Amino acid sequence: MDKEKIKRAMTMILEAVGEDPERKDLLETPERVADMYEEILSGLQLDPEKELEVVLEQKHEEIVLLRDIPLFSICEHHILPFFGKAHVAYIPKGGRVTGLSKIARVVEILSKRLQVQERLTTQIADILMKRLKPLGVMVVIEAEHLCISMRGVKKPGITTVTSAVRGIFKENEKTRSETLSLIKG
Repeated sequence: MDKEKIKRAMTMILEAVGEDPERKDLLETPERVADMYEEILSGLQLDPEKELEVVLEQKHEEIVLLRDIPLFSICEHHILPFFGKAHVAYIPKGGRVTGLSKIARVVEILSKRLQVQERLTTQIADILMKRLKPLGVMVVIEAEHLCISMRGVKKPGITTVTSAVRGIFKENEKTRSETLSLIKG
């Protein structure tokens, strides 16, 4: 990440909106913004597939669900945050079970990129299918987008829900319904 370029760009933005980048309270803003982008977009330098390399042998071929995984991301359309929670379920096949924290880490890595919620949902499901080769995967993300809350239509509190359904979750209505009821709690 080119933090010097971000600092120059932030200085230009401050000037463009009519601020004085030399004003005392703004002097360190370009550096703070560069540090922030390095942190919140750190997923660009990481490979989420590597998080799922540890596979444990277990005799479990039932639903494994991580509910309410917090996520924070940046919408690539307006460079504004969206935040919410992901629910990720899979049904292991052949004893291929990964550590629970590994799934949360995949969500975190993919969230820490310029994103759209629809693509994020799909990427999580596709990586789990590819790496774990389970019977199926279901991902549901619920998020609030600040581009809706504070600009444009200006309607805070709207939740966008996306889902990606693979394998047995797509083929079997009963399995999908059971998982959705577990997500709802």
